[in-house]
Amino acid sequence: MTKLPLEIQTLYAELLERVIGREAGRTIGDLRGSFVTKTIKGEAYIYFQSAEPGGARRQVYVGRRDAALDRVIARHRAGTALCAEEAREIDRLCSLLRAGGGLTTDAASARVLAALARSGVFHLGGMLVGTHAFVVLGNLLGVRWQRAALRTFDVDIAGELSMAIAVPELRADVPAALEALEMGFLPVPPLNPRHPSTAFKVRGSALRVDLLTPARRANQTAPLFIPRLNAAAQPLPHLDYLLAQPERAAAIDGGGILVNVPAPARFALHKLFIAVSRPVTFQAKAEKDLAQAAQLLEVLVDERPGDLRLAWEAAAGSGLPRRMRAGLDRIQRQAPALAARVMPLLD
Repeated sequence: MTKLPLEIQTLYAELLERVIGREAGRTIGDLRGSFVTKTIKGEAYIYFQSAEPGGARRQVYVGRRDAALDRVIARHRAGTALCAEEAREIDRLCSLLRAGGGLTTDAASARVLAALARSGVFHLGGMLVGTHAFVVLGNLLGVRWQRAALRTFDVDIAGELSMAIAVPELRADVPAALEALEMGFLPVPPLNPRHPSTAFKVRGSALRVDLLTPARRANQTAPLFIPRLNAAAQPLPHLDYLLAQPERAAAIDGGGILVNVPAPARFALHKLFIAVSRPVTFQAKAEKDLAQAAQLLEVLVDERPGDLRLAWEAAAGSGLPRRMRAGLDRIQRQAPALAARVMPLLD
């Protein structure tokens, strides 16, 4: 793991701001109206409100309020249009980041992420998890990961069964979005023929899209259908821990793609849990989980120790802490100095 130069980190921050602005523009660009803020469970969310023929009001969900969205709102109020020039600037920033050593998503996976983004998956609470999220988090944290921890052909998308905020105007269709790519995606036959598929794969290729959702009870294995995505997802235990605090980030390739990723500290600790939860036959994947967790912890213990403490506290009362510590014990065998620095934060 190495730090990206400050100028590359600055370029990435600019890219993220611009893709947030572009995404908001795609949602509201053709509407006349104003931004409104709703506070739900202590969190502020931004909607764009406009008048329909006949006087009815229509609200379109934009995203969780943050500094980047505030800047977008200010630009809208000033009458600034997001146009083709903005898209060209985003492409330019992506090129500079690639040349400067930013972590990139492979071309095929970037096409998939762009299609899912256009369909509204990430607007509807979908989150990029797995190794592709690890890649994006590297750019977000301003670091370059070791290449051995980056190899993957799986695009993993997680989402809650239902959204905390109902946005009836928005719908996505994951199977249709993948089919429209004309890459040859087909549903992966489930082990139980009575169950719907939760994965799509390109025949003759390792490229695969998996849909995941938190399990609602112990030992739940049957797929759960997510209506707003028009697809079924595989339930996994403790996945809600990852989904609880999404962060917006940009995948560099694919023209700059706005995605949701887990909070870095939660992602690192969850990787410890996953590594020790895998069956023996998946130990190669477990080793990659530990490698990713170790690199994240190395950054966070120096730059965001408070995030690690909060992420650990959020796991209290679940089955996560015991296995997280077991994962850290496995890291200690190879990197005792790192484990010694992390352990005090988890007391």
